[in-house]
Amino acid sequence: MARLVLLLLWVLRGPVFCADCPELCSCGADNQIICQGDKVDHVPNDFPRGFSKLIFKYTSLHIIPSGAFFGLSNLTSIWVLQNEALENIEENTFVNLPKLNEIIIDKAKLLVHIDQGAFRNLPQLRYMTITNTGIGYFPDITNIHSEDFILLEFRDNINMHIIPSNAFQGLSSGTLNIKLINNDLTEVQGHAFNGTDLGRLNLAGNQNLQNLHDDVFMGATGPTVLDISRTSISVLPTHGLKFVKKLIAQSTANLKRLPPLDNFVELREASMTYPSHCCAFQNENSKKKKEIQWSAVCNKLYNNISSQKESENSRLLSKRSLQMNSTFPQEYALIDNEAWFDLNDDEPFFDYGFCTNVVDVICNPKADDFNPCEDIVGKDILRVIIWLMNILAIVGNIAVLIVLLTSRYKLTVPRFLMCNLAFSDFCMGLYLLLIASVDVRTKGRYYNYAIDWQTGAGCASAGFFTIFASELSVYTLTAITLERWHTITYAMQLDRKLCLRHAIVIMSGGWIFSFTVAVLPLIGISNYRKVSICLPMDINSPVSQAYIIFILILNVIAFLLICFCYIKIYLTVRNPNFISTNSDTKIAKRMAVLIFTDFICMSPISFFAISAALKVPFITVSNSKILLVLFYPINSCANPFLYAIFTKTFRRDFYILLSRFGCCEMKAQLYRTETTSSIHNSNVRNGALATASQFGQGMAYTELQVANHRRLQEAQSQFMRVPSNN
Repeated sequence: MARLVLLLLWVLRGPVFCADCPELCSCGADNQIICQGDKVDHVPNDFPRGFSKLIFKYTSLHIIPSGAFFGLSNLTSIWVLQNEALENIEENTFVNLPKLNEIIIDKAKLLVHIDQGAFRNLPQLRYMTITNTGIGYFPDITNIHSEDFILLEFRDNINMHIIPSNAFQGLSSGTLNIKLINNDLTEVQGHAFNGTDLGRLNLAGNQNLQNLHDDVFMGATGPTVLDISRTSISVLPTHGLKFVKKLIAQSTANLKRLPPLDNFVELREASMTYPSHCCAFQNENSKKKKEIQWSAVCNKLYNNISSQKESENSRLLSKRSLQMNSTFPQEYALIDNEAWFDLNDDEPFFDYGFCTNVVDVICNPKADDFNPCEDIVGKDILRVIIWLMNILAIVGNIAVLIVLLTSRYKLTVPRFLMCNLAFSDFCMGLYLLLIASVDVRTKGRYYNYAIDWQTGAGCASAGFFTIFASELSVYTLTAITLERWHTITYAMQLDRKLCLRHAIVIMSGGWIFSFTVAVLPLIGISNYRKVSICLPMDINSPVSQAYIIFILILNVIAFLLICFCYIKIYLTVRNPNFISTNSDTKIAKRMAVLIFTDFICMSPISFFAISAALKVPFITVSNSKILLVLFYPINSCANPFLYAIFTKTFRRDFYILLSRFGCCEMKAQLYRTETTSSIHNSNVRNGALATASQFGQGMAYTELQVANHRRLQEAQSQFMRVPSNN
């Protein structure tokens, strides 16, 4: 019987309600009114009082006027959907609606004005969404005064550029979750969230948003979740980050540096763009744990906890004694399963929560094998060695270049080749200097400089220098070796002598080749950004992999060719038919030193590099830095000494250069005399000056020349230019 009565009442109620529907609108049994279609060009003023949900959809409304919803006290939801003609919402439109908890305005591209005061006194409002509109400024929502606001969403409003100060003050006394997604925001002003309790703040997709004002969160509590993904933000504000528990900054390429990590007091989870940022949190956690480990007070904590577990009865008695002591505050009495500490009353209190309050931050993306969480060089001993190496390479090769280029003697093929070798090794020294300098500047904070360094011009320059220098050095060493082999092998065939113009052509090819190989990573074939030491280790594409393998195999071939030529030279010198006046043992030692330095420089690097290029790495990037410092620059440091500085010819030119400035004049005169005597003896022999002794002493400097009388006369006229003594 009761069911029959309820059914009768519902049937009677339906027609009455539908009869009260405004014209062009339809009424539903769930207390909703839908005004839909092009014929709806104004807001009806005869809405019934009992309905709770109002929907405007596909209408021709141009304006929602003041007081449009006046007196609709039972209204809980207002949806304005896909009204392409809507241009303006006047003031006092959404006003004094005590039960309204939802406002949705969507797809109104011509809506450019929402008058000030359009939203006022909506105490139950919980959801407000304004999306896909044409409004060019942030609307006034400061007089809503909601008691428990949940979500405010502004999305895809492409003409909205600025969030002003105090934009959300007065919106709600509860916790706010704000989504400002895919707008065209360029600025969020200081104190924008003043007076709010922020839960989640989502600024994702505002690609032109470059900066958050440092005071943007001043006066606010929170946010606890901050999302700045797909923005151009480069700096995070320092104020307000202490409340953030989750930070999301994915595809935020401009955010290369983080504020001081002490600002992230509550952070538990982070999703970042670069692995180096996760290294920041990892290093900070490790640092805190180490501080706790070595803290005397914390050691006291752990020792007491251990002793309490071993003597349960003693712990209980001590606990009672502590609780009876009125001079000891009760809040310090029980720590970590009620462990207590025998402190004197005069001893200052310490917050022992510090000892157990280190929580690891869950961060992604993790550091990979190419970018481990460490400084550029890593270990302190490597820092010392790399500075020593770059100083030797730069000073030694500059000295060789100065002496060679200022010498008064004729520029011969060996001298010309030595100039090229010295310049290439000087470039390697510049590379080491760049790496060492940046490492010193970023020590302990590399995570904040990693992206700027690896993607900037500095790393690109360093990478260019090292590839150009290494390839030109290998090429020049090969040319020097071939020139020596050719000179000794064809010592008596003057028509086959290598001329300076031939050497210039050969080295021009070397410069072009080295420059091309060094430029390729700058135009997309591999790159110098992959690792902090700026070597082209990117092998993701087949072309990049082939590039790396080609260079490495070419260097191995060059090394084998150098070894083969030196062996041939030694066998030639050992030939009884070859005129020799010096010890073969000395020559063998010189050659052994050259081959050994080449071997220890190239073999480990080539082996591990080729294995890595084939994607079967036997060594990590961290360990490869040992190769970089200890093996990679050996040639650049050793070459100026082995090929020049340790030779008698270099010392002659060096002292003669100093004599121009009034220094070491006696030494210079002695070397001039020896040179004159040597030329005279060669004239007497009327043959080859290229003896085994000179090859052993002079290396690249010693001119293994075969000259006829005319050439010797020219050389004599060059060497006999001796300035008068004081």
